[in-house]
Amino acid sequence: MIQTAKTLLTMLLLLLVMPINAAIVAVAVVQKSVKRWLQIMPTPARVSHPKSILISGGKMTKALQLARLFHQAGHRVVLVESHSYWLVGHRFSRAVDCFYTLPKSGASDYEGALLDLIKREKIDVYVPVCSPASSLHDSRAIFKLAPHCEVLHVHPDTILQLDDKFQFFEAAGRLQLAVPKSFLITDPQQVESFDFTKEVRQFILKSIAYDPVRRLDMTKLPAASKQATADFVRSLPISKSNPWILQEFITGQEYCTHGTFRNGELRVHCCCKSSAFQINYQNVDRPEIQAWVSQFGSGLGLTGQASFDFIEAADDGKTYAIECNPRTHSAITLFYNNPALANAYLGDAALPKPLTPASTSKPTYWIYHEVWRLLTHLHLPRATAVRLRTIFSGKDAVFDWTDPLPFFMLHHWQIPLLLLRDLRERKGWLKIDFNIGKLVQAGGD
Repeated sequence: MIQTAKTLLTMLLLLLVMPINAAIVAVAVVQKSVKRWLQIMPTPARVSHPKSILISGGKMTKALQLARLFHQAGHRVVLVESHSYWLVGHRFSRAVDCFYTLPKSGASDYEGALLDLIKREKIDVYVPVCSPASSLHDSRAIFKLAPHCEVLHVHPDTILQLDDKFQFFEAAGRLQLAVPKSFLITDPQQVESFDFTKEVRQFILKSIAYDPVRRLDMTKLPAASKQATADFVRSLPISKSNPWILQEFITGQEYCTHGTFRNGELRVHCCCKSSAFQINYQNVDRPEIQAWVSQFGSGLGLTGQASFDFIEAADDGKTYAIECNPRTHSAITLFYNNPALANAYLGDAALPKPLTPASTSKPTYWIYHEVWRLLTHLHLPRATAVRLRTIFSGKDAVFDWTDPLPFFMLHHWQIPLLLLRDLRERKGWLKIDFNIGKLVQAGGD
């Protein structure tokens, strides 16, 4: 009953703000029409040989951002999502020429359906915008798709290496790049017999496989006693078939990055300060992080998109890489006003340096996340001031004056339909993620 009430109240709130958003969209449409009539619309530079680009992950803002930038450069964009997300609001973007749905990645008919679509639409380049669950499946499809189009995605063997935290640390170590001290644990006894007295920092245990229950557990080791350490370690499902990492615990400022690589060359890069629920992005210049990413990509000969997490240690000031996710990062939204991105993704000639967000790029956010945080922190003047400053100094990642429909359809079509589906299926939801375009549910996709 409480969940149903929460869903109905959320739908009512979205309905109440719909007239406001409709008015904004109407103003944007009229403004665009007037500019076209007065012939004052800017004419972007167009490529001499436009390509057909297939972009997956259509429900996510990062897919919309890439679609807009490829379209702006003169390319034809085909957007795709799984069948369950046929309701994607981004399909209504002026940047999207065609929209299709496919079987869920990993399904037996997924690769065949993807190949049929590539042949039908004469796709030149496939740019997967993956969820963690689909990243490996899209990578394995490379072998079937490569004779028909270029696939800008990391090779499956490398994805397995990067998704495995210990293998990632080993690869970085071989390249003499800074990572936390880490040990592979396949038996609790390894931790019980570990000599912590020789270490400067404490340690934590991390599951190599994704563990939704324990992934936020930051229990420091050693515990107060050897017995307490043993009790904690033996409460975890550690085994040879389910290995964990004993990793040095480092405190400090965390950063996240997006990188796009071609044949080992870092061609697109941005870096932002991290937060627990990453829905705000502002580019920061950290040359040492860019150099780390560039050297790692070169050392592995990466092609595709990869996101890295770093931490600048409070004790020694060094920057350590702590994780790699071989897929697109939502920080790509910071390139909204950098038309050179399409060439950085698609061009064959080496770039003099990686493309970064334009100097005029504003921090990006999602307005209803900001409004919710504003309303729930009105009793805290400092927090309220931060939210207002974020809204007025930044840019909504979805809304664009020249392409307003995706903003309206996301909030008043896609999310309401997902809420209606939940009313019928009664799975329940924890929160709405407007960035990813879905309801966050226990055991969800």
